Formats: sequence, structure tokens, C-alpha cells
Amino acid sequence: MPGSDIAEAQRIVLGELPDLPHLPELPARGPGADMIGRGGAFLVELPIELYAARWRMAARPGHDLRVARDLLERDLDTMTEQAAEFAGVFKVQVPGPWTLAASLALPIGGQVLRDPGACRDLVESLIDGVRAHVAEVRARLPHATVLLQLDEPSLPAVLAGRVPTESGFGTLRAVDPAVARTALSGVIAAAGVQVVVHCCAPSAPLQLLREAGALGVALDLSLVRDLDGLGEHLDAGMGLFAGVAGRSSADLAGQVRDLWRKLGFPLKTMAAQVVVTPPCGLPADAGARSTLTAVREAGRRLTDDAE
Repeated sequence: MPGSDIAEAQRIVLGELPDLPHLPELPARGPGADMIGRGGAFLVELPIELYAARWRMAARPGHDLRVARDLLERDLDTMTEQAAEFAGVFKVQVPGPWTLAASLALPIGGQVLRDPGACRDLVESLIDGVRAHVAEVRARLPHATVLLQLDEPSLPAVLAGRVPTESGFGTLRAVDPAVARTALSGVIAAAGVQVVVHCCAPSAPLQLLREAGALGVALDLSLVRDLDGLGEHLDAGMGLFAGVAGRSSADLAGQVRDLWRKLGFPLKTMAAQVVVTPPCGLPADAGARSTLTAVREAGRRLTDDAE
């Protein structure tokens, strides 16, 4: 979400998305509030630091990591103040292991992704961090059902060998799908709650994510090319967080409805499997509220279709 006021952002989310609120992320606050910096705050005994405006592994915890953890703690405190009595499904987000591996640098240079041993260490650290984070959120929101979102925008590039090297003149080796699946499965199992994987990139590996134990996937519908693959995913009972952009709730609902018809599914099943969301990122503050209002109303329109 835009802006830097976590209290206001959490109020907007709770007010506009009462059926499925979440812990907002505000990257405009700077390093440590961005996706990779926040990911470092979850890692256990694997500190990170900023170097030349990039996050890398560090020998010991320092100022940059303290900032990231302080921002996370402040966000969790705000969530607790405003949502302690919330009794529905509440979503929190964590960067996935392969996006972190593709984005974090090693102290000697190059991404973690190029070193299989470093990748294994990162996955194990994230497993411990995710387990602890979900447990803390459940303790802070004792009446809520926690849903975890793993953010994996880099996963398709990791699997296809398209992640550029540090120099930009080459690409890193492709990760074997079985290795990627095992890592994701470990993180998902450690969460102990239902997990949705968010992948705002073309060619999201739906079968791999399903086999890893994900409840569903969050996709930008404008990037979906393989309708057969998506149909198989949905036919297997998986959920879809459908990222759509438009001018009105009717427009958003229409895009999801049109996709459902193309896939050949009856409208009465749509509301049980689809959550309407914005695509990645939200516009400036005033627009953020109206966007969330529109996706909420679009979801209600689709629910009406199923009745």
C-alpha cells in the first residue's frame, strides 16, 4: 500500500475489507519496509544488511536489520491494537524462499541463488522464521483464522534460468522443479495454516505450487496465458486470488466472470473459489481506499451471481 502511516493503512484495510483484512506493507517508508528487507526480518540466525543499495547476507546483525525488525514490530503492534477482537480470516504476507534467494546477495558477491548450500540455509532459516511469525500473529489475534501469503514473483524466472547475474551479462542456472517444490513445501508446512502463493509474473507454476501444498494462488489475470493450466488448478479445488484492474466494481466483477465462463465452470462455483484483489501495488492514498472498496463490491457481485 502507498504512504507511510501504518495506523491509517490498517484502519483502511479493516474498514474496506472486513471479510478478509490483512497486515499492510508500506514500502514507501524506505529500506526495511520493502519486500526483501521485510523478508530479512523473518530470517532466523541469518542476518542481512544494505550494501550499495542492495540487500546482502551479513556476518552479524546490524543497524539495517534492526530497522527492518523495528518496522515489523511496529506494524504488528498496530495490527494488535486495531484487530485484537477480529474473528474472521486475517492474512499476513512473507516473501517466498526463491524470491529471497534471487534478490539477496552473498557477502562475496552474486546472489544466494547461485549457491545451492546457501539456498538450503536460507530455506531452513525462513522455515523457522515463518513458523515463529505465524505463531506470533495467532497469539496476537486469538479469535482470528490466519491465512499466510507467500510472495514469489521471481519463481518463474528461477525455474526457467532467467534470473540475471550480478553483472547483468548472464543468467543463473535454473533450479530443478523438485528442489523448488521441496523448499516451498517445507515453508508451507511450517506455517501450520493455510497458504496462498502470490506470483505476479507470467507462467506461474500452478502444478508445482499445488503439489507443494498451497491452498490457492494469487495471480494478475492480465498475465495469465495458460487457461488450460488454470482450469486444471481450479478443477482440482484450488483457490484463485484474481488480481484485476478496472474503473468500477462492475468492471472488475465482469473480468472475473468472463474468465470463469471461458474456463467452462458454472457461476455457482465461482464465489467459493475466487477472491477479487487488486493487481500488485495500489495507487496513491485516496486511490487506494477506492480500489479496495471496488474489489470488495466486485466480490459481492460475484457472490450474488452464485446465489
